[in-house]
Amino acid sequence: MTSDHLISAHVCTSSAGVQINMTETHGVTGRRVSPQKWTVPQRSGTDGRKPGVGSPEAQRSLVVPFRGLIPGGLRPGKKVVVVGVVDSRPDRFYVALTCGRGTSREPPPDVALELCVRFGDRQVLRRACVSGSWGDVDRAVPFFPFIRDQPFKMEIHCEQSRFRVFVDGQKLFDFHHRVASLGAVDTLWIKGNVAVTKLA
Repeated sequence: MTSDHLISAHVCTSSAGVQINMTETHGVTGRRVSPQKWTVPQRSGTDGRKPGVGSPEAQRSLVVPFRGLIPGGLRPGKKVVVVGVVDSRPDRFYVALTCGRGTSREPPPDVALELCVRFGDRQVLRRACVSGSWGDVDRAVPFFPFIRDQPFKMEIHCEQSRFRVFVDGQKLFDFHHRVASLGAVDTLWIKGNVAVTKLA
């Protein structure tokens, strides 16, 4: 039996210096890998808030792992653009759209989209978490667009009933909304073997 736990949790530092305990497990072939920890660098503007995605403050601090605010949350017609370069020896990287930042004990209970790009088996896995319960993993994609040491541009378009994701102008997949309130989707997370050069 195989199970694919992408990001079930992480350890992050909020702008207030609070540890957010979110342990990560990767059960790729039915085995549980030891929990790993990572820290999100503090990113606060002069007013102490997280920088907005695409803001000058965010562009100056695109250190991965990255966590940034999506001003006003998502809505149909809005998109998130991630421009980056894959590491020279990549294992995987993640992009997630979450409802809030979580607490000191738990990850956010609602994750609208968690995307895991795995290079070992050339998969792009997607899932969502609603009220703390992770759904099934979607796997099918028409091609694997990511190449080590090469740049890419990922666009996540928010539509009425789904996210539509493009990489380098080519449609990669649709992911139907599991989280009901799109306006509550207000945080972008990026981690793993990728350098981010621009967000919009």
